[in-house]
Amino acid sequence: MSDEFKYQGTGRDLQKEMLGSWFRRLSEAPARGEPVAYLFISGNIGELLANFGFHLVYPEVNALQCGIKKVAGPLIQKAEELGYSSDVCGYVKNDIGLLHSGNQSPMGSLPPPSLLVCNYSGCRTYVKWFEALAEFYHAPLFVLDVPYRREDEIDPSDLEYVVGQMKELIALCERITGRRFDAGRLSEDLARAALAEDYWVKILESAKRTPSPFDAYFEAVFFMAPLYTLRGTPDCLRYYEAAWREIEERIEHGVGPIPEERFRVVVEGPPPWPHFRPFWEMFQRWGAVAVASTYSKVGGLYDQGVRHDPDRPLESMAEYCMNCYTNWNLGLRRDLLERYCHEYRADGLVIHSVKSCRSFSVGQADTREVFSKELGIPTLFIESDLADPRYFSAAQLRNRIDAFFEGLEHRKLTAGTRLQVIS
Repeated sequence: MSDEFKYQGTGRDLQKEMLGSWFRRLSEAPARGEPVAYLFISGNIGELLANFGFHLVYPEVNALQCGIKKVAGPLIQKAEELGYSSDVCGYVKNDIGLLHSGNQSPMGSLPPPSLLVCNYSGCRTYVKWFEALAEFYHAPLFVLDVPYRREDEIDPSDLEYVVGQMKELIALCERITGRRFDAGRLSEDLARAALAEDYWVKILESAKRTPSPFDAYFEAVFFMAPLYTLRGTPDCLRYYEAAWREIEERIEHGVGPIPEERFRVVVEGPPPWPHFRPFWEMFQRWGAVAVASTYSKVGGLYDQGVRHDPDRPLESMAEYCMNCYTNWNLGLRRDLLERYCHEYRADGLVIHSVKSCRSFSVGQADTREVFSKELGIPTLFIESDLADPRYFSAAQLRNRIDAFFEGLEHRKLTAGTRLQVIS
């Protein structure tokens, strides 16, 4: 099999074949004597590791797949039996339970890592997670310490600090693999990455149209997968070219994610993967479309001008690492949500607070107060978990969601009445 799978068919078919091909190559890596690196989606430096022939594993992807396939519950309970607290991140417990249960994910067998790269971007839990994996696998661990985005602009010393660490990682990868760093290949990969990022932003911003041809939360979680797992490859770029054509066709034919758009919302927080379909249906029944979301920016804030740059490879990768949503301070996050509400003409903000994900849930209660009381933007605050199926109460969620949209409906009706009286 060639390194790149040649695709035919629709965008959805392309993604299925592409991710399937990626995982087949991954599962075959140990037999071929090829190295495997584990890293995180947020601010990932996959192109740099691919430069040395590493096959890439993303533990969050494995965890969400376990959630969608309804196998996360027993794995999380396995981790708790081993001593992990109920308050620990559901992704972490899923992963610990998975490796202590034979490492058979819904996508297939996971190979052990030759290298663990903890690209610490916005979530300190990442460090403890990979320390546990390093102890279990007896694998080398490299922590890429990414400073928090504290101000409106990146501090030049922060940029220099991250670039310096990347140079150290390059030297480590050369020692582990015996391969020399290929600067030309990295620039080529980043040039393709930037083109794919351009298409992704066009897809995201298509939701500014009314009605929106795209759901920027419930659909985006599938559309964004290749950009975070296979970014920089020719196949990834081909996928986003096809995905954009699909959006253009939707626009041309007036097709959207639901038959009739009645409400437009911005969504903050990750989805509940074990109950993804029924959660989406709670919004679909009200004709609600997510026109913008923060979870679709968890791997990078491309719609805020972030791009990989082949002429500044390490520097642009460092900037990208610092510009993931959960690596922004709370003020920057709140300003972004407010811009989304105005730029995408949203009727309200939905905050899905995740019990075990502090990197997202911190400050959300304060955000609700600001939006509902100071900005006058209708705000729904609901809670469950991204991985643990035990923290999902369908009846309670449905009641709160229904009450929210009933209030929005009344708000629209009374606004219409006032306009008639004024006229």
